[in-house]
Amino acid sequence: MNIPNRLTLLRIFFVPLLVGALVADEQAFRFAGLVISNIHIALGIFLTAAATDLIDGYLARRWKQVTTVGMLLDPIADKLLISSALISLVQKQVVPGWMAILIIGREFAVSGLRSIAAGKGTMIAASDLGKSKMLAQVIAISLLMLSIHTPSLELPALIWLWVVVFFGLVSAWQYFRQFWRSLDEEIKARSRQELLQMERDRRLSKRAGRTPVSRSTPSP
Repeated sequence: MNIPNRLTLLRIFFVPLLVGALVADEQAFRFAGLVISNIHIALGIFLTAAATDLIDGYLARRWKQVTTVGMLLDPIADKLLISSALISLVQKQVVPGWMAILIIGREFAVSGLRSIAAGKGTMIAASDLGKSKMLAQVIAISLLMLSIHTPSLELPALIWLWVVVFFGLVSAWQYFRQFWRSLDEEIKARSRQELLQMERDRRLSKRAGRTPVSRSTPSP
């Protein structure tokens, strides 16, 4: 397994650590004169995991180690990270439940769509809007975590969460349009092949139906 794929697996490993730090009872300790709570630890875990998303993609392209496993595993790791953070923040009563359901439902619907396309031999690459959505998610969730102890950040965090919803819905529409376009092309290609095969069969049956005409030779 190459290094980019290992970084992707590391991001998945961070998920239970993030959930444990977020949902734990409020605790704080002093370190180098700073008061550090479990929310700050959760934020550090989340940002570290999000950074691996940038690093593994960069290394895979730079070292030409882009693999099918990596292309499928990377978005799954992203969705697990974002979903676990949102669900934990819903439990902390920081994120409205309906918004978390909308964002998470969109994530797994797109993942299912890309898996179906991959099974048919078609890879749906991440769009630029989808990548912007991931950045917006990281900013929104980071602000939401910080707003637990800093109420003045609640409004900016909510605004960024609406940005995530907007980017998520628009990028989902792009993915579905790309999927149906590839599906339509596949159906048309299959129909053309069937028509060509029918035409070949018709010509073969027409040739087989012809009987050779024998000429009778006059008797001496």
